Amino acid sequence: MPFRYRLQKILDFRIRKKEEQLQNVRNAQALVLKIEGLIERNNQEIASTRVNMRQADFTMYEAYDNYLKHLYVKGENLEVDRQKAQEALDEEKDKLRELEKAVKVLEKHKEHCKEAYIEEEKKAELKLLSEVAIQKYFAKNKEKQEEEQEEELKMLLQNPLYNEDLNEGKETNEYSNK
Repeated sequence: MPFRYRLQKILDFRIRKKEEQLQNVRNAQALVLKIEGLIERNNQEIASTRVNMRQADFTMYEAYDNYLKHLYVKGENLEVDRQKAQEALDEEKDKLRELEKAVKVLEKHKEHCKEAYIEEEKKAELKLLSEVAIQKYFAKNKEKQEEEQEEELKMLLQNPLYNEDLNEGKETNEYSNK
Protein backbone atom coordinates (compact mmCIF):
# COMPACT_ATOMS: atom_id res chain seq x y z
CA MET A 1 0.00 0.00 0.00
CA PRO A 2 1.62 3.29 -1.07
CA PHE A 3 2.20 6.17 1.35
CA ARG A 4 -0.65 8.65 1.62
CA TYR A 5 -0.17 11.84 3.61
CA ARG A 6 -3.32 12.56 5.56
CA LEU A 7 -2.80 16.35 5.42
CA GLN A 8 -2.06 16.45 1.68
CA LYS A 9 -5.09 18.64 0.90
CA ILE A 10 -3.97 21.21 3.47
CA LEU A 11 -0.44 21.10 2.07
CA ASP A 12 -1.76 21.62 -1.48
CA PHE A 13 -3.91 24.51 -0.27
CA ARG A 14 -0.95 26.16 1.43
CA ILE A 15 1.21 25.67 -1.65
CA ARG A 16 -1.49 27.33 -3.77
CA LYS A 17 -1.68 30.24 -1.35
CA LYS A 18 2.11 30.56 -1.44
CA GLU A 19 2.06 30.62 -5.25
CA GLU A 20 -0.64 33.30 -5.22
CA GLN A 21 1.38 35.33 -2.75
CA LEU A 22 4.49 34.87 -4.89
CA GLN A 23 2.53 36.35 -7.80
CA ASN A 24 1.50 39.28 -5.57
CA VAL A 25 5.16 39.85 -4.70
CA ARG A 26 6.09 39.81 -8.38
CA ASN A 27 3.34 42.35 -9.12
CA ALA A 28 4.56 44.57 -6.27
CA GLN A 29 8.14 44.31 -7.55
CA ALA A 30 6.95 45.23 -11.03
CA LEU A 31 5.17 48.29 -9.61
CA VAL A 32 8.31 49.37 -7.75
CA LEU A 33 10.40 48.92 -10.91
CA LYS A 34 7.83 50.87 -12.94
CA ILE A 35 7.88 53.77 -10.48
CA GLU A 36 11.70 53.70 -10.41
CA GLY A 37 11.62 53.86 -14.21
CA LEU A 38 9.31 56.88 -14.04
CA ILE A 39 11.65 58.52 -11.51
CA GLU A 40 14.63 57.87 -13.79
CA ARG A 41 12.73 59.30 -16.76
CA ASN A 42 11.77 62.36 -14.68
CA ASN A 43 15.41 62.86 -13.65
CA GLN A 44 16.47 62.64 -17.30
CA GLU A 45 13.78 65.19 -18.17
CA ILE A 46 15.10 67.51 -15.46
CA ALA A 47 18.67 67.13 -16.76
CA SER A 48 17.67 67.77 -20.36
CA THR A 49 15.54 70.79 -19.33
CA ARG A 50 18.50 72.30 -17.48
CA VAL A 51 20.70 71.85 -20.53
CA ASN A 52 18.04 73.38 -22.78
CA MET A 53 17.51 76.24 -20.30
CA ARG A 54 21.16 77.26 -20.58
CA GLN A 55 20.90 77.40 -24.34
CA ALA A 56 17.51 79.13 -24.45
CA ASP A 57 16.66 82.81 -24.72
CA PHE A 58 16.60 84.69 -21.40
CA THR A 59 12.88 85.45 -21.85
CA MET A 60 12.15 81.74 -21.60
CA TYR A 61 13.90 81.35 -18.22
CA GLU A 62 10.70 81.81 -16.25
CA ALA A 63 8.87 79.13 -18.29
CA TYR A 64 11.80 76.76 -17.85
CA ASP A 65 11.89 77.58 -14.15
CA ASN A 66 8.17 76.80 -13.75
CA TYR A 67 8.57 73.60 -15.72
CA LEU A 68 11.53 72.53 -13.55
CA LYS A 69 9.49 73.23 -10.39
CA HIS A 70 6.74 71.07 -11.84
CA LEU A 71 9.27 68.28 -12.56
CA TYR A 72 10.69 68.52 -9.01
CA VAL A 73 7.17 68.24 -7.51
CA LYS A 74 6.48 65.34 -9.84
CA GLY A 75 9.75 63.72 -8.74
CA GLU A 76 8.86 64.15 -5.06
CA ASN A 77 5.43 62.60 -5.68
CA LEU A 78 7.03 59.72 -7.55
CA GLU A 79 9.47 59.22 -4.67
CA VAL A 80 6.55 59.08 -2.20
CA ASP A 81 4.81 56.58 -4.50
CA ARG A 82 8.00 54.53 -4.69
CA GLN A 83 8.27 54.45 -0.90
CA LYS A 84 4.65 53.32 -0.59
CA ALA A 85 5.18 50.68 -3.26
CA GLN A 86 8.36 49.53 -1.49
CA GLU A 87 6.47 49.26 1.82
CA ALA A 88 3.73 47.28 0.08
CA LEU A 89 6.40 45.03 -1.45
CA ASP A 90 7.97 44.47 1.97
CA GLU A 91 4.55 43.54 3.41
CA GLU A 92 3.93 41.11 0.56
CA LYS A 93 7.37 39.58 1.09
CA ASP A 94 6.63 39.16 4.81
CA LYS A 95 3.36 37.40 3.96
CA LEU A 96 5.23 35.20 1.50
CA ARG A 97 7.81 34.28 4.16
CA GLU A 98 5.01 33.27 6.55
CA LEU A 99 3.34 31.15 3.88
CA GLU A 100 6.66 29.53 2.94
CA LYS A 101 7.24 28.77 6.60
CA ALA A 102 3.80 27.12 6.89
CA VAL A 103 4.49 25.05 3.76
CA LYS A 104 7.91 23.99 5.05
CA VAL A 105 6.38 22.90 8.36
CA LEU A 106 3.88 20.66 6.58
CA GLU A 107 6.51 19.33 4.19
CA LYS A 108 8.74 18.47 7.14
CA HIS A 109 5.78 16.79 8.85
CA LYS A 110 5.06 14.87 5.66
CA GLU A 111 8.70 13.78 5.50
CA HIS A 112 8.60 12.53 9.10
CA CYS A 113 5.33 10.71 8.47
CA LYS A 114 6.78 9.08 5.36
CA GLU A 115 9.87 7.96 7.27
CA ALA A 116 7.64 6.51 10.01
CA TYR A 117 5.54 4.78 7.35
CA ILE A 118 8.62 3.29 5.71
CA GLU A 119 9.86 2.12 9.11
CA GLU A 120 6.48 0.48 9.83
CA GLU A 121 6.51 -1.19 6.42
CA LYS A 122 10.02 -2.52 7.06
CA LYS A 123 8.94 -3.88 10.46
CA ALA A 124 5.86 -5.54 8.95
CA GLU A 125 7.97 -7.02 6.14
CA LEU A 126 10.56 -8.28 8.63
CA LYS A 127 7.81 -9.84 10.73
CA LEU A 128 6.33 -11.52 7.66
CA LEU A 129 9.73 -12.75 6.54
CA SER A 130 10.41 -14.02 10.04
CA GLU A 131 7.13 -15.94 10.08
CA VAL A 132 7.85 -17.42 6.66
CA ALA A 133 11.35 -18.39 7.77
CA ILE A 134 9.97 -20.06 10.90
CA GLN A 135 7.41 -21.98 8.86
CA LYS A 136 10.10 -23.11 6.41
CA TYR A 137 12.35 -24.14 9.30
CA PHE A 138 9.66 -26.27 10.90
CA ALA A 139 8.65 -27.75 7.54
CA LYS A 140 12.29 -28.73 6.87
CA ASN A 141 12.65 -30.19 10.37
CA LYS A 142 9.47 -32.20 9.90
CA GLU A 143 10.72 -33.51 6.56
CA LYS A 144 14.09 -34.38 8.15
CA GLN A 145 12.40 -36.24 10.97
CA GLU A 146 10.22 -38.15 8.54
CA GLU A 147 13.26 -39.02 6.42
CA GLU A 148 15.18 -40.10 9.51
CA GLN A 149 12.28 -42.29 10.62
CA GLU A 150 12.09 -43.85 7.16
CA GLU A 151 15.86 -44.42 7.23
CA GLU A 152 15.62 -46.05 10.66
CA LEU A 153 12.79 -48.25 9.45
CA LYS A 154 14.77 -49.26 6.38
CA MET A 155 17.80 -49.93 8.56
CA LEU A 156 15.72 -52.05 10.86
CA LEU A 157 14.26 -53.99 7.99
CA GLN A 158 17.69 -54.59 6.54
CA ASN A 159 19.15 -55.64 9.85
CA PRO A 160 19.56 -59.48 9.88
CA LEU A 161 18.96 -59.76 13.60
CA TYR A 162 15.66 -58.02 13.27
CA ASN A 163 14.72 -60.28 10.38
CA GLU A 164 15.56 -63.40 12.49
CA ASP A 165 13.34 -62.13 15.24
CA LEU A 166 10.60 -61.64 12.73
CA ASN A 167 11.16 -65.10 11.24
CA GLU A 168 11.13 -66.74 14.67
CA GLY A 169 7.96 -64.91 15.44
CA LYS A 170 6.45 -66.30 12.25
CA GLU A 171 7.62 -69.79 13.07
CA THR A 172 6.10 -69.64 16.51
CA ASN A 173 2.94 -68.42 14.96
CA GLU A 174 2.99 -71.31 12.50
CA TYR A 175 3.45 -73.87 15.31
CA SER A 176 0.76 -72.31 17.36
CA ASN A 177 -1.60 -72.38 14.44
CA LYS A 178 -1.02 -76.11 13.88
